[in-house]
Amino acid sequence: MDFALNEEQTAIFDMAHAFGQDNIAPHAHQWEKDGTIPKDLWPQIGELGFGGLYVSEESGGSGLSRLDATLVFEALSMACPSVAAFLSIHNMCAKMLDNFASDEMKARVLPGVLSMDTVLSYCLTEPGSGSDAAALKTRCERTNDGYTLNGTKAFISGGGYSDAYVTMVRTSDDGAKGVSTVYVEDGTEGLSFGGPEDKMGWRSQPTALVQFDDCKIGAENLVGQEGNGFKYAMAGLDGGRLNISACSLGAAQTALSKTLEYMGDRKAFGQSIDQFQGLQFRLADMEIELQAARTFLRQAAWKLDTGAPDATKFCAMAKKFVTETGSKVVDQCLQLHGGYGYLADYGIEKLVRDLRVHQILEGTNEIMRVIVARDMLKNR
Repeated sequence: MDFALNEEQTAIFDMAHAFGQDNIAPHAHQWEKDGTIPKDLWPQIGELGFGGLYVSEESGGSGLSRLDATLVFEALSMACPSVAAFLSIHNMCAKMLDNFASDEMKARVLPGVLSMDTVLSYCLTEPGSGSDAAALKTRCERTNDGYTLNGTKAFISGGGYSDAYVTMVRTSDDGAKGVSTVYVEDGTEGLSFGGPEDKMGWRSQPTALVQFDDCKIGAENLVGQEGNGFKYAMAGLDGGRLNISACSLGAAQTALSKTLEYMGDRKAFGQSIDQFQGLQFRLADMEIELQAARTFLRQAAWKLDTGAPDATKFCAMAKKFVTETGSKVVDQCLQLHGGYGYLADYGIEKLVRDLRVHQILEGTNEIMRVIVARDMLKNR
């Protein structure tokens, strides 16, 4: 197996990294204070082809592999994991539309999605259904003109901010087989939002309840077929788990680079603190763990790209391992900064806060263990 990136992959990473360092990193601290990401950033990202990273070229997307896409998210998260993770959500929605929407819907909505003039949110989680996603209760009743929605979605990244919401709803009481997917545009009558959530991390990324009260949409806004929505939602999660892992990896790499620089400058007991062997061991451990995480992530992405039968298991394992490694590394980097690591100006405490949620979303790390264990038991 060749572990080296090819010339095209290196160019993809370098382009994403340069954009992030020039256009995101200098503003990340202020955007966190503001609690929002300027909307004019997204069309700039769309111009790079990042609005549809793995949307097919036939549909106007970039047609990248999932491995290629992880390089983009790793590079952008070096500037800000909150911004990079929001882009991952948009791309997950874009791929769902590319895979399952009608030709009419794709022609109508994908051009704006790919240019990122239309920013998308993914609405699955509800106040009473997180890990048990198939228990969702938001109702979608057929009418003469289309559908009427009633219910609430919780913890929605982009709630009240995005231009459209790819939403999983219940069209029958037949468990997971009763779930469908609909496309709800901002401004639709009956669509409203809760106040911005006051979060530990991802503070630049607006998060809110999404509320449907007799919200009426046209029949043309059904994505794919009724009853297949849960399959559509789950189909995007393997790739989403890779993306969020890449966001942990890039942010942790930034933290380690900042820590190496800081330790070379910080003096104690007559020498820079990077000369103390005990601290050097901690640096070495972090480097080993990050390199192991990167290799594991890319192996899982390769399996997903090649359609390996154990791809879902490997995506789950990578998500669990990489996100926990990322959080561990940024926590250690804060410790090595001492009191300065606790200050916002040094940028480390933000990464500690931002990465913590990666162990919860896209399926909690407990659910990742369930997926792995079930696969082990099934194949023993």
